[in-house]
Amino acid sequence: MFFKNKPIDFESETLSQQTWRRFKRNKLSVLGLIIIILSCIISILGYLITPDPTPFANDQKPELHIKQPGFTSKILLVKKNETHEKQSFFSVMIFGKTDPYSGFTIYNYFFKNQFILVEEYTGNTENNKGSISKINLADVIYAIDSKSPIMFDSLKNEVSFYEIGNSTKITKSIIELQQQIRKENIVTKKYILGTDLLGRDLLSRLLIGTRISLSVGLVSVIISIFIGILLGAIAGYYRGKIDSLIMWLINVVWSIPTLLLVIAITLVLGKGIMQVFIAVGLTMWVDVARIVRGQILSIREKEFVEAGRALGFKNMRIIFGHILPNVMGPVVVMAASNFAFAILTEAGLSFLGIGAQPPVPSWGEMTNAHHGYILMDKAYLAFIPGVAIMTLVLAFMLVGNGLRDALDTRNLDDKPITGN
Repeated sequence: MFFKNKPIDFESETLSQQTWRRFKRNKLSVLGLIIIILSCIISILGYLITPDPTPFANDQKPELHIKQPGFTSKILLVKKNETHEKQSFFSVMIFGKTDPYSGFTIYNYFFKNQFILVEEYTGNTENNKGSISKINLADVIYAIDSKSPIMFDSLKNEVSFYEIGNSTKITKSIIELQQQIRKENIVTKKYILGTDLLGRDLLSRLLIGTRISLSVGLVSVIISIFIGILLGAIAGYYRGKIDSLIMWLINVVWSIPTLLLVIAITLVLGKGIMQVFIAVGLTMWVDVARIVRGQILSIREKEFVEAGRALGFKNMRIIFGHILPNVMGPVVVMAASNFAFAILTEAGLSFLGIGAQPPVPSWGEMTNAHHGYILMDKAYLAFIPGVAIMTLVLAFMLVGNGLRDALDTRNLDDKPITGN
């Protein structure tokens, strides 16, 4: 059976449908869009998909200092002697999970009466001279109330104790506690990308770093577009002295090196991720303003604008209701470019130590922390976050180029496609 290609009805297509069809022809731009979508999914899910769900993926284990990818270790989970409130699904997804257990990296363990004796992991291959710690079995599994001591009955081979928030006395047999510890409290953890300088899971920090980069890009682009469209529209529509004043401001900001201006704003506002949002956004609006101004200067004399004035429409209605929708194409392309620039700027600021502050897992900070290992056998510690920055920036640039071509009416080659 033979199938014929369905002809495209160009006359019935909307402008957005035509733009999407032309965009899909650029395979590299589609690949960039897929990378961005995957990055957004990772950012949204956040701590739900990270191996280390603690806030900022900051579970430090110094004894696991810079372990190779695929490294595995035994962890003894000891219940913290404190109350633990249950977190909601969205709370864990956004802020991370408050772990009710303290994780101890161990090399070996054995039981003796009501205690578990663990040989701590030293980080060495042969684990020479690992210290021995003795922990009560009940204290491993339960949040023990320190006001009442744990009682051991050697005849019945049982322990009795009180749990925090529970006035009822709990009695458990030693064998039962040992079995539960073997089953639930001794776990093997695998570090897919290894660990960093402080023994934190590198994959978890890399995934959460995606959220940081996209957040900086999104907020910065929103700030820059809002300021750029507002000032550019006013300058292009009213012209005259207002245009001259706004253009003077644009030229002043334009003449200052971008990175220097961002550093100056950051130092004034202070260090931190919120300050980076504002600093980067306040330096990118000039590009948007210049484009919007130029577009409005070429459109303001069109017939539909004159018709709006003749009908008595207010200037703000004409600008925002009739002119701006016709200039949003170049603004969208500029937004994609600014998104890439914001990610690079945030990474650069964090690399210099004036961007996102530890323990926030910024890709720039991760690269800076491990750049000394580039000439050693652990170069991947700096290369992995560097490749992540390059990939995400390249994805936005590819999407920006694809949008530019798709929105350019001079590239219309929409000839009817007939079936064979």
